[in-house]
Amino acid sequence: MTEQHKSGFVALVGRPNVGKSTLMNYLVGQKVAITSNKPQTTRNRISGIYTEPDMQVVFVDTPGVFKPHSELDDYMDKASLSTLKDVDLVLFMVEPTELGRGDLYIYEQIKEIGLPVFLVINKVDQVHPDKLLPLIDGYQKQGKFDEILPISAVKGIGIADLLQTLKRYLPEGPQYYGSDEITDRPEYFVVAELIREQILHLTNQEVPHAAAVSVEQMNQRINGKLQIHATIYVERSGQKGIILGKGGQMLKQIGINSRKEIEALLGEKVNLRLWVKLQRNWRSDRAFLKSIGYDKKELS
Repeated sequence: MTEQHKSGFVALVGRPNVGKSTLMNYLVGQKVAITSNKPQTTRNRISGIYTEPDMQVVFVDTPGVFKPHSELDDYMDKASLSTLKDVDLVLFMVEPTELGRGDLYIYEQIKEIGLPVFLVINKVDQVHPDKLLPLIDGYQKQGKFDEILPISAVKGIGIADLLQTLKRYLPEGPQYYGSDEITDRPEYFVVAELIREQILHLTNQEVPHAAAVSVEQMNQRINGKLQIHATIYVERSGQKGIILGKGGQMLKQIGINSRKEIEALLGEKVNLRLWVKLQRNWRSDRAFLKSIGYDKKELS
């Protein structure tokens, strides 16, 4: 380790669906946070660890900030804003449009914390370069940002510049995690998220947001295969029917897709068994939320 080794914690903050999880996955080189085109995909804080010889950055992905409507929403909002107490720098992510009311609400939350704030304009591959400079001028009039960085988390555009800029701002410090570690979350958490990701991709309307996944078993191997048992919780019987599908076909497809992602993550063969259970109004049931990993006490 050199004397000039830089390290720090960097929060990814922004509205739902601006690409925070996609950016973190790109940076660490592996899927540690699930993605979809549906809002509120990320529910928990999850860290992705980027390591190079003279720098380690712990990127903290947060749920998108929005007005809460349930106990789960309130947990997600607190998970986002409480992150700001523990980081060295904030990446405020937006899309390449004028800052809307949701963006400005988030900016109001972060501008008083006294930390460097980078405005990261994601999805710039979707706009003509001629439109980008006027947008940046508009951003500079709307807020005070230490840096404004255009990127594409999908295409990798601007990522090298982002990392170089982070290196200039982050303090000298130790390497907090091993070079081979890519997240601070246990494997069972990421496995549950990979299953939930397939529910997001394969089902429509209210079902994705009414589904939660809990991994009950993940420590036994039979005939060389890791045995994983997980339960999908839903709020209404109709939602249970949708996830099961005709003749159980939807649940089977969720299992097939999830197993492929889990095997890629863990690097071993997996036997995945899924159950679907009814847990009425679980999003507003504080005790149940705590039992499946959404504990607000952890955020204080």
